[in-house]
Amino acid sequence: MGKWPGVRWLSSIRTAIAFALVGPLIVSLLLVPFRTAFPRTDSALVLVAVVVAVAALGYRSAGVIAALSATIWFGFFLTRPWEALSVTSAQEGWTAALLLAIGLAVSELAVRALSQRNRAQAAHGRLKLLHDAGTAIGATLDAERTGRELAQVAVGRFADFVTVDLAVCVLAGDEMPPDGATRVRRVALAGVRDDHPLLPVGGPPRLALYEPRNRGSPCGRPRIEPDLRARVDWQALVPEPAGAVLDYGMGSLITAPLRARGSVLGMVGFWRTRGTRPFTDSDLSDAGELAAKAGTAIDNARRYTRERATALALQRNLLPRHLPGQTAVDVASRYLPADSRAGVGGDWFDVIPLSGSRVALVVGDVVGHGINASATMGRLRTAVRTLADVDLPPDELLTHLDDLVIHLADDEVDTDADADTDPDTATTGGVGATCLYAVYDPASRHCAVASAGHPLPVLVTPGGRAELVRGFTGPPLGVGGLPFETTELDLAAGSVLALYSDGLVRSRDRDIDAGLTKLCDALSVPETSLNAACDTVLRTLADDRPADDITLLLARTRALAPDRVASWDIAADPALVVHARKLAVEQLDAWGLWDLAFITELLVSELVTNAIRYGATPIRLRLIRDRKLICEVSDASSTTPHLRRSRAYDEGGRGLVLVAQLSNNWGTRQTTAGKTIWCEQRLPASGHG
Repeated sequence: MGKWPGVRWLSSIRTAIAFALVGPLIVSLLLVPFRTAFPRTDSALVLVAVVVAVAALGYRSAGVIAALSATIWFGFFLTRPWEALSVTSAQEGWTAALLLAIGLAVSELAVRALSQRNRAQAAHGRLKLLHDAGTAIGATLDAERTGRELAQVAVGRFADFVTVDLAVCVLAGDEMPPDGATRVRRVALAGVRDDHPLLPVGGPPRLALYEPRNRGSPCGRPRIEPDLRARVDWQALVPEPAGAVLDYGMGSLITAPLRARGSVLGMVGFWRTRGTRPFTDSDLSDAGELAAKAGTAIDNARRYTRERATALALQRNLLPRHLPGQTAVDVASRYLPADSRAGVGGDWFDVIPLSGSRVALVVGDVVGHGINASATMGRLRTAVRTLADVDLPPDELLTHLDDLVIHLADDEVDTDADADTDPDTATTGGVGATCLYAVYDPASRHCAVASAGHPLPVLVTPGGRAELVRGFTGPPLGVGGLPFETTELDLAAGSVLALYSDGLVRSRDRDIDAGLTKLCDALSVPETSLNAACDTVLRTLADDRPADDITLLLARTRALAPDRVASWDIAADPALVVHARKLAVEQLDAWGLWDLAFITELLVSELVTNAIRYGATPIRLRLIRDRKLICEVSDASSTTPHLRRSRAYDEGGRGLVLVAQLSNNWGTRQTTAGKTIWCEQRLPASGHG
């Protein structure tokens, strides 16, 4: 970008002509003392050098004048007779003629060489500008920052001022509307001075853009206004007040649409003041190249914003919005999505109420980021909840989950094979995940933990001491062929279990061991609530821009009071079913739950009878008064009963049907000693507490 007129004083045509007239005269006068001893040809060569120097200023007329001036002063001062415009010999005449011819020729060559050099420098400058733009524009997947990068790379090298306006829907990551009509907002402004009349960054949306329907549309291609004072139609393309712009001294303007995939995403304006060389048609291609690079980068940023927002919304919808009510533990949780180009990942957590007032605590992490990871996370979370409803022990649940991940990986391989001809539907990588599953029983204060490649939890005792749980960590999900083991813990009431993802304890500048140490230190700080403890942990360990998702789940254990649990051993004698019913009714009477006595008596009768008839000793009856009234009958048989439709004349098969009809919920779970059949009833309003 050159100045008009030139910055250097030697670039003036008047100065060049004056130098052409005076320069040969001064050199000739300097050669006068040596003219008797100095050969004429050498004097002529010195004057030729002066002509070349004048021609190097870039003006052909100055070179011609310098050649004529050198010939005249050569004949006047340096040939005989001295100080006369005549020659005494043919040789000196030929020397003067050759001086004129060579001076003219060399002057022309010098002018052409300078012109070619200037064109080469201009071309090099344009290529350098486009190269720098290619490396500077689009360095991040942020549309607004890309606009600022475009403005910064063009100011001072291509324009005096640059403005960038983007469609509001582009900034939100949405597609352009079908009719192209939208509103834009200024996202970037840069200039060589600060006292300009251009509208600032931000402000309310303005300037409705539209999708061009023909090649002549003003928004469809770059447009140049070499003299803003000569025309007024440029005023419809920019929001700036024309009077203020002209009064400031703006001289020329190029407006270029930021296009990608057939849509106009915004507009960039390149401004030059009247003290700068006006834009020419040759600058249109440079403006178009800059706008094209920025348009592609902005579209990539828009698509990334949309994908990340979609993945984030998907993941948040797949995560529990509200933790379910239960009395086994008090819980608090935090989830922070990754701030990376890949977007959100596949971390998840869950709190699942189980039978017998127990609760399952789950934290998992799917390998990868983006929508695919979020979708896989949703499938695994659903699978965990389904397996948890079956009341599988933690190690068996992870074994079934491991098989599921292996099947998902096989399905993905098949999908990739089918998608070879369609890159848009192909996936990348295999399915891998880690998971930690813990079950806590408030009646026994016992906790069983199993891990599939996931960090073990941190245990905080009621006294405030925090330490990492020591136990077995199995292979990640999807490896297959290796067993999972359960770590058994007996927890005091008021203990806190901290479940987390590795994104919390591992970062770019911190290994996992250092992160675990900081986590234990943060959890050791006394806090008034679990939510305050979560905030303390995140302030201590979380980065401003985490590279991986961060999940934290804190659970403070509770214990059921002994007077809320009653259990009896029942001998395998059908005659003792009556005694079992009596024990249950007496306990309900002690709890003040007389309204549930009749139904509970029927349920106990059916469950104990089935255990005596089809199960194995020992048989145990247990009643739990919690948020619901829970009745459990355990025996040593591992055979799981099933509902079946009984015919009119069948003598049996109606017991479980009756249990299912009379209770609000029922089920069975396997134990190390056999199985437990349970059912739940809602407490009457007067029976809560």
